[in-house]
This record gives sequence, C-alpha cells and structure tokens, in this order.
Amino acid sequence: MGQLIDDFNSYRSRMNDRIMETANTNIKRFFALDTTSYAEGALDVKTKEMLGLVASMVLRCDDCIKYHLGKCYEAGVTTEELNEVFMIANLVGGSIVIPHYRRAVEYWDELVAQS
Repeated sequence: MGQLIDDFNSYRSRMNDRIMETANTNIKRFFALDTTSYAEGALDVKTKEMLGLVASMVLRCDDCIKYHLGKCYEAGVTTEELNEVFMIANLVGGSIVIPHYRRAVEYWDELVAQS
C-alpha cells in the first residue's frame, strides 16, 4: 500500500481502539450508527459511500474524505464515477473545496496504484 494509505489506516485504527477503551455507551452507539448507516439498504453501499464522499468534501474533512475514498475504492467506484463525484462536491462546496480535491486525487491515485 502507499504511504498515505498506510499512515491514515494505521492512525485511524490505533486511535479508534484508544477511544473505545474509555468510550461511554453513547459514543459506542454513535460509532455503531455511523457504521450501520453505510450498510446495504434501499441504497447500495457504493451509492452511500459516494454520498459520504461528497458530504465530506463539502464539509472539508480530509480524514473523512480519505475514509470514504477507501470505501469507494472497495465498493468498485471507477475513476470516471469519482470524477463526477468530485464535480458535484466542487459545485456544491465552491472553490474552497479545491485544496481538498487535490489531496483526494493524490489519495485516490495511491489506492489505484496498489491494484
């Protein structure tokens, strides 16, 4: 895997474990809700992850963007589909999203290079 991907996944996993060591019931429920909301339902997982990616880009959360890029990759999103997702995110979020778009493309390139 690429260094960006390894660093992100390692940190996220380590800190999630740390949080769960002392998390109260409400935090545990919130984490579970976040996980189950992206499960297959009326919308498929691929669609939900693309929606999550657009929202993350508009909200300018780089960690969320990386997470959803990884999930999009796992769900089989193509580069062509991803470019349309990026277009929607930039349209809704405006030019302030462009720096996040750059980092998203860099992360996506690492995901694609690993296959």
